[in-house]
Amino acid sequence: MAVDNRKADASVDSLHRIFTVPEAPNSTLGRIEKEISENLNAFLQTHIAAREKPLTEIEKDFSSADIPENPSFVSDHTAFLLDKLVAQSVHTSAPSFIGHMTSALPYFLMPLSKIMIGLNQNLVKIETSKAFTPLERQVLGMLHNLIFHEDNAFYDQWMHSADHSLGAFCSGGTVANITALWVARNNALKPDGEFRGVAQEGLFRAMKHYGYDDLAVLVSERGHYSLKKAADVLGIGRDCLVPIKTDGNNRVCIDDLKSTLFSLKERNIKPFAIVGVAGTTETGNIDPLEELADIAEEHDCHFHVDAAWGGATLMSNKYRTLLKGIERADSVTIDAHKQLYVPMGAGMVIFKNPTSAAAIEHHAEYILREGSKDLGSHTLEGSRSGMAMLLFASLNIISRPGYELLINNSIEKARYFAERIDAHPDFELVSEPELCLLTYRYVPEATQRALAIATPEQKAELLASLNDLTQFIQKRQRESGKSFVSRTRINPEKWDRYLTTVFRVVLANPLTTNQILQDVLSEQQLLALQSEISYPKIMALTEEILSH
Repeated sequence: MAVDNRKADASVDSLHRIFTVPEAPNSTLGRIEKEISENLNAFLQTHIAAREKPLTEIEKDFSSADIPENPSFVSDHTAFLLDKLVAQSVHTSAPSFIGHMTSALPYFLMPLSKIMIGLNQNLVKIETSKAFTPLERQVLGMLHNLIFHEDNAFYDQWMHSADHSLGAFCSGGTVANITALWVARNNALKPDGEFRGVAQEGLFRAMKHYGYDDLAVLVSERGHYSLKKAADVLGIGRDCLVPIKTDGNNRVCIDDLKSTLFSLKERNIKPFAIVGVAGTTETGNIDPLEELADIAEEHDCHFHVDAAWGGATLMSNKYRTLLKGIERADSVTIDAHKQLYVPMGAGMVIFKNPTSAAAIEHHAEYILREGSKDLGSHTLEGSRSGMAMLLFASLNIISRPGYELLINNSIEKARYFAERIDAHPDFELVSEPELCLLTYRYVPEATQRALAIATPEQKAELLASLNDLTQFIQKRQRESGKSFVSRTRINPEKWDRYLTTVFRVVLANPLTTNQILQDVLSEQQLLALQSEISYPKIMALTEEILSH
């Protein structure tokens, strides 16, 4: 057997080579590049392992904290990545993996991503992103137009204005939400007389100047956890993100919101922002945005809509009315890496008023100079890649009618799956889908009858065991590698707000078929019978209840 005595070196020549000379077509990297270009899905199906390796085993492959003293050949290291990294990655584009927000991607994004990486533009300033800057501004204008429908004269005036911004590209919804509330806070505590504003003098002096005892942001209890991060980062504290009760459809209760606002003002607490959720992360439900807009206007609050999930629904003429009232928001978050089908790392916050972002404007002598069109002057993040290019390409290649087909298909597929769950005697639909998300769980038909007549103590015991069974099924299904649904815990009105563990699915992948959905249910039904603790316990208690 021949021994490979090759040894890579860290010479000037070898370093120069990796910056300038591509790998040969027959090298490991060359073959991978060809396979991915020809059929990305087939490549992933071939290289991602069907069964999960335990995380503790994967960690052993990445356990050394030493930076290598000896370089590796590119092809050798590529082979390592294939074996140790790719093989154990999550196949997010698999049509049977319906438990997460990521989906199959259009094939054209692979070569375009290579162009984006090769150009390596830095969107913080015009000097390193000359053409990408106007492109990103146009993309923000397109999304602004989708939400707010201003006339052409508006976009001619503001889209490329050096001193204004229609929004900001971000790494995701978290940074977008933080940016929106940062703008809201700074505008609520803006310069006034000799006071130079919270951005300049800080929160303590701002509160003292305006005479407030505290600040608050109001959002439904289904609000995304990123809003707590925003409250933390902005210095108002997580306790000042005030959760408002939701109804049986997981939408914010308007009466509770009104009474909370009254209570806050009685205690001299300034509510400076109200957040409406357009597609909750757990259930996909949409708050009554029109009513929230009325209340925000009445109480002089910034109205922000977190539409990271549901914003893309505006592409559909058929279903955009689900988001009625969003056009009255002061700011809107949308994630392009959800249902606009671009790779991870593309969120946006869009501001209705082009002057809003002036509240967070920053300048420096060596960068972001006043009067320049540098995008970084109105963004929380500094250096950023040109992800807007991939969204720009998708908007042009797919087009709005194409997106409408994708959105309509996802919503209608969720409704189909909900019907299948409802029709199945051993499953219970927990939350009806509004968008492409829904929740459900496995409950044997006999147990459903038992729950209807159980005493409070028996019901609590059954519900606890059903939670354990749901968790068991979800973990086993994930480990099997055939399909994947996620799980979460919500408080259904039907079960007296008992904290209930449920399956959660996201039907955004256009490659997911009705047969796959039926197979998911069949697999879950079989997995339930494999539980050696929860299932026997549930059936024994069910029999006891029904026999009396």
